[in-house]
Amino acid sequence: MPIRPMKENSEHHLPIKPQFQNPTKNPPKIGKVPPPPAAAAAAQDSPPSRNRGRRRRRGGRKSDQSDSFMRPSSRPCTAADKPPVLARETGQTVVPALPGPTGPVRNDGGYPSSSKSLTFPARPGFGQLGSKCIVKANHFFAELPDKDLIQYDVSISPEVASRAVNRAIMAELVKLYKESHLGTRLPAYDGRKSLYTAGELPFAWKEFTVKLVDEDDAINGPKREREYKVAIKFVARANLYHLGQFLAGKRADGPKEALQILDIVLRELSMKRFCPVGRSFFSPEIRKPQRLGDGLEAWCGFYQSLRPTQMGLSLNIDMASAAFIEALPVIEFVAQLLGKDVSRPLSDSDRIKVKKALRGVKVEVTHRGEVRRKYRVSGITTQPTRELVFPVDDNSTMKSVVEYFQEMYDFTIQYTHLPCLQVGNQKKANYLPMEACKIVEGQRYTKRLSEKQITALLKVTCQRPRDREKDIVQAVENNDYEHDDYAKEFGIRISEKLASVEARVLPAPWLKYHETGKEKDCLPQVGQWNMMNKKMINGMTVSRWACINFSRNVQDGVARGFCNELAQMCQVSGMEFNPDPVIPIYTSRPDQVEKSLKHVYHACMNKLKGKELELLLAILPDNNGSLYGDLKRICETDLGLISQCCLTKHVFKINKQYLANVSLKINVKMGGRNTVLLDAISCRIPLVSDIPTIIFGADVTHPENGEDTSPSIAAVVASQDWPEVTKYAGLVCAQAHRQELIQDLYKTWHDPARGTVSGGMIRDLLISFRKATGQKPQRIIFYRDGVSEGQFYQVLLFELDAIRKACASLEPNYQPLVTFIVVQKRHHTRLFANNHRDRSSTDKSGNILPGTVVDSKICHPTEFDFYLCSHAGIQGTSRPAHYHVLWDENNFTADGIQSLTNNLCYTYARCTRSVSVVPPAYYAHLAAFRARFYMEPEVQEGGGNGCSGKAGRVGGGGEFGGVRPLPALKENVKRVMFYC
Repeated sequence: MPIRPMKENSEHHLPIKPQFQNPTKNPPKIGKVPPPPAAAAAAQDSPPSRNRGRRRRRGGRKSDQSDSFMRPSSRPCTAADKPPVLARETGQTVVPALPGPTGPVRNDGGYPSSSKSLTFPARPGFGQLGSKCIVKANHFFAELPDKDLIQYDVSISPEVASRAVNRAIMAELVKLYKESHLGTRLPAYDGRKSLYTAGELPFAWKEFTVKLVDEDDAINGPKREREYKVAIKFVARANLYHLGQFLAGKRADGPKEALQILDIVLRELSMKRFCPVGRSFFSPEIRKPQRLGDGLEAWCGFYQSLRPTQMGLSLNIDMASAAFIEALPVIEFVAQLLGKDVSRPLSDSDRIKVKKALRGVKVEVTHRGEVRRKYRVSGITTQPTRELVFPVDDNSTMKSVVEYFQEMYDFTIQYTHLPCLQVGNQKKANYLPMEACKIVEGQRYTKRLSEKQITALLKVTCQRPRDREKDIVQAVENNDYEHDDYAKEFGIRISEKLASVEARVLPAPWLKYHETGKEKDCLPQVGQWNMMNKKMINGMTVSRWACINFSRNVQDGVARGFCNELAQMCQVSGMEFNPDPVIPIYTSRPDQVEKSLKHVYHACMNKLKGKELELLLAILPDNNGSLYGDLKRICETDLGLISQCCLTKHVFKINKQYLANVSLKINVKMGGRNTVLLDAISCRIPLVSDIPTIIFGADVTHPENGEDTSPSIAAVVASQDWPEVTKYAGLVCAQAHRQELIQDLYKTWHDPARGTVSGGMIRDLLISFRKATGQKPQRIIFYRDGVSEGQFYQVLLFELDAIRKACASLEPNYQPLVTFIVVQKRHHTRLFANNHRDRSSTDKSGNILPGTVVDSKICHPTEFDFYLCSHAGIQGTSRPAHYHVLWDENNFTADGIQSLTNNLCYTYARCTRSVSVVPPAYYAHLAAFRARFYMEPEVQEGGGNGCSGKAGRVGGGGEFGGVRPLPALKENVKRVMFYC
């Protein structure tokens, strides 16, 4: 059986002292580092810049680390058939210039100083490797209009904050003045400040008066009117010729304004028909809502975005699901939320739970007949309704809420023991009885979902490829773009057929196992393999281990039997594993986690007489709440223990596949390697095997919605075992809330004894690579996860600059060649088999085969990007990863970067399957996710914006100075924890 990835959260590395600065106020200038030799001659004629000299002086000479970094290399790759080394000058790196908008743009560092001089690498051609096939993509060709697109500025007075009200005002304006003043044009409106038309309006500026009826008033009775002044002013004409040139590949820069206008036009009708959330639209009519529990339900909808591609404009349509608050009477919602009858008063904990759930929710009153006024809930009262009184006149005459509703509306409040809803602001709050209110339909739930709700939502979203494709086509047909008045007005025509795309299935790489196993190497089949007859290529030894049992359902005998089976599996897989624990299995309650861990740790230390405990096995209840995170935090930041958690369900049901998976994880936690690429052993990986190459992965994880102060966590991992590129080390740090740029890649600070000192995650990982391999990296491949298209320029400029500075701080003129690749999973492109009945073109789940790569038609018109589905599907529809090369000094071919990325996906250490994202990026994500456990207690207790500061320095200065670093990890944990 293949070993699947385990759904156990992972961990992180040594926190680095943050040095926070605001990159948006002073954009970093890339290139202010010592020039490479190719630029040295030109630099001699001009005096050296002050910054350049200063950086050369602080280039790490004061640290012993950089001295060891500069010692000569000792481990060249000696394969006879290795690829030729890139051209060099005098043994140093030649930094090539990339062409800018008007030719090569360079400065003293060989790379652009701002986004104005930056163009991303052009596609170096199309890949040819692999077996060719046809796939379908959820992209629909959009015919470019031949009309002029005109933008107008809209100013509404009095100013309105709500986009929905703005839209209602403009809809009324179009209804009144389309024929008379707008020249019969049907404009598209973005809900804020911009109006777009196909052709000019009869005026350059004009002011209109619009009266809007308040729909929240009585349904059949008199309604209030509000008057608005709307001024419309000509701004600009969008250039469709430039858009056409860009789509044809004749221009490198696309006119974003024209694309934005066309996107808004195609969304206009859906904005009126459905509930918009971001770029998606939802409705209970698309598919019947499914209950998620606790007053929530899942609505189905569709995602829509207009994208520039090689085939021209493409409308990307995908299915979507989201959690909405069910339109229930508030009393019913509260009963569902609490899971009990509300005939009794609420406890303090129940009241707080209800308050959190209802804060910000819009309700409508039901006690006034046809008058359905709507309000937004600001909180709930601490007192029950029967105790609430308020002044009814200027003489401070007091009246109870119960009396008021009885006299004013002839409404008898039944649930007087429940609190009232508070609406309005704190200075003038109004009280509404819960039973007199109903939740308004169509409100998305943005707070954290429970595990039960997430499971229920995943069941709604999980669709087989054939079903998802069918629903996408149905959504396009239902939207009926052919008869969309706005699409017709602007001359846009949308195909109703999915795009048919040429693809290739890349071959799986051969994997190398230990010589003592029956199978010394392995060729995966359909993205998976198993450990039968194989031994880990570097199996480690576990002599001293202990087990702690937190599950009251697991008896001592069962726990012993499980540990024995696990020890045997580790031995069979190639490890040396002592079958006997240091002390007998210790049983404890989950609420005694810290006390129990310390007891086991000290008991083992006493028995071992100073030797370290190598591994702690922990048996956890299936539903363990915060136990897992607490255990990892204590083990890794306090005790210095490597831990392996196992759930109760797996202990009772001893499954060989599960045990084999756990053995793989234990081996890498101990510092071993499970398998390596055969081509890596043979030094046959292009642009990796020829010279010492380090592969980085980086990611930033942000707090969930609703957490307004928690820091973001950045993680960087780097390979440590060239030429195999299988083993990684990682670092993590906390940074400002929702800050995407990784602040700690490179930093300097002042030390009283040593002066200016350089540091940061890139620098530390380069030094670690040098110590582990005896080589200086001469090539850097940097996979950056989690960056949206709108952040490409900013992230590249800031982080490439940090990489350059980190390298230069280690050694003068040390500038390895850099390739910077963004990895995206949060996109909506899906690939389907051309024929779902053809079993040879799909895996068992009905998805496209692992290794399927697409770099034509639906990809960028000119830039170097590709979609790669590197994994076999398990359930639902596979999501290919989108890789976009933003910087490439190594001159990768399309085949080179695609095959390298696909092959690396087979080296993920925690399972015997190829994974969906290149492992260094995957590990970085796991590392950043794990680090959040380290800060959880303090966030919960104090509500602060940092994390536990048990160790490490506090970053100072700037807007980001308030974030405290993560607690320091113990030395024996730093190199392996994101495997955990």
